[in-house]
Amino acid sequence: MEKILYPENPIMTVDDESHIIDGFTFMLKMAGINNIISCQDSRQVLDIIEKQKVDVVLLDLTMPYISGEELLESIKNQFPQTQVIIVTGKTEIDIAVRCMQKGALDYILKPVEESRLISSIKKAIELSELRKENISLKQKFFFQKLEQPEAFSKIITRNEKMNAIFHYMEAIKRTNEPILVTGETGTGKELIARAFHALSGRKGRFVPVNIGGLDDQMFSDTLFGHKKGAFTDASKDRQGFIEMAASGTLFLDEIGDMSVQSQVKLLRLLQEKEYYALGDDEPRYSDALIITATNRNLSRLHEEGKFRKDLFYRLDVHHIKLPPLRERMDDLPLLVDHFLEEAGKALGKKKPTPPEELYTLLSVFHFPGNLRELRSLILKAVSMHSSRMLSMDSFKRYLEENKQEVADKPLHPLTHPWLKISPSEPLPTLKQVQRALIQLAMERSGNNQSIASRMLGITKQALSKRLKTSKA
Repeated sequence: MEKILYPENPIMTVDDESHIIDGFTFMLKMAGINNIISCQDSRQVLDIIEKQKVDVVLLDLTMPYISGEELLESIKNQFPQTQVIIVTGKTEIDIAVRCMQKGALDYILKPVEESRLISSIKKAIELSELRKENISLKQKFFFQKLEQPEAFSKIITRNEKMNAIFHYMEAIKRTNEPILVTGETGTGKELIARAFHALSGRKGRFVPVNIGGLDDQMFSDTLFGHKKGAFTDASKDRQGFIEMAASGTLFLDEIGDMSVQSQVKLLRLLQEKEYYALGDDEPRYSDALIITATNRNLSRLHEEGKFRKDLFYRLDVHHIKLPPLRERMDDLPLLVDHFLEEAGKALGKKKPTPPEELYTLLSVFHFPGNLRELRSLILKAVSMHSSRMLSMDSFKRYLEENKQEVADKPLHPLTHPWLKISPSEPLPTLKQVQRALIQLAMERSGNNQSIASRMLGITKQALSKRLKTSKA
């Protein structure tokens, strides 16, 4: 399997001593950073960066021909996007201050502490990637056409919010940072994750894992695998899902249900890109992109002490928030058509024709289960279908059975602006409120009294009577 280079553009080590370069190269590769080039002649550095984009330069100060300090100034003037980390034996404070003033990201003294060096390089990589993503986002703002529309072919939509999400995904498609996908149940989080995997061009597999409800040992065993003899039933080595996703994408669903112990292990994987299989003392490194998803409010879970603050911020680098179906009602005709065709094929039936009133009927329902609920509803209707025109009976029954759930929810002025009345304004009469509600229901239902009466929770006859009264 082709190994992914990390980062996308190389880290360049510049030192006139080969053993220093070899030592840095070994440290970086042990930390999963494998895209490395080196240079021992300071006169060649600028030419190399000119021909090949470099994310980070590890630069020694004391070198023949051109000094590191002079080279630092030239790099930052000619290639300001390149991060420079000074690694030197010079301990003078004034030199360190000058280097930072000239644009160095960090100043590290030899002998180098490995954790200090790796931490500094990872920070530099993150800054470089964020800069590239910001540039890409600005370009997307001016050029609205998708570059890879085929990656989104399985997502049925013409909605503006969804289109904006697609553009954002294209802008960050080369990221190695974790991606968080949130949204209500049934909004299509895994479809978005699969689309991002296609966009990223990663050669490895897309590996989905639902980690909701796993205890800490099951979490570790499922993700990281185990060595033979790690526990009583471990009769042979077991590959974990993170290893299966090598050079690909690991999709972790239901992360809001993780135990606190598992959250610590996931944080280490995200920060260090390393993990331990159960029963193994040697760390393993992963180059998999990690996409996480949840329908829960992680910020609220954090406030309740159920989700680690550091993990929340680590996951929230790239956040894709999917809109619920009720905010995508312009997609309803497309979705209904798609699910009708899908249901027809699954049941061995000819695709039925939906009545025009069906779209109006469905558009006034709140769909707590979103796309999954709509798909299930259509599959049930097609399973009972026998004529050319699709019957609306099963839809009406379902909406009737589930309308009480909506009725029981208290209305809140903040989410229902038409309920907001200034303290200085007189209250409307019940007759005025009733008339306004009836008018709104008729507008939303396309003047269909049957649908409007369902929205208002009254019979069609009662609505007809009120309409006559209001006109009188």
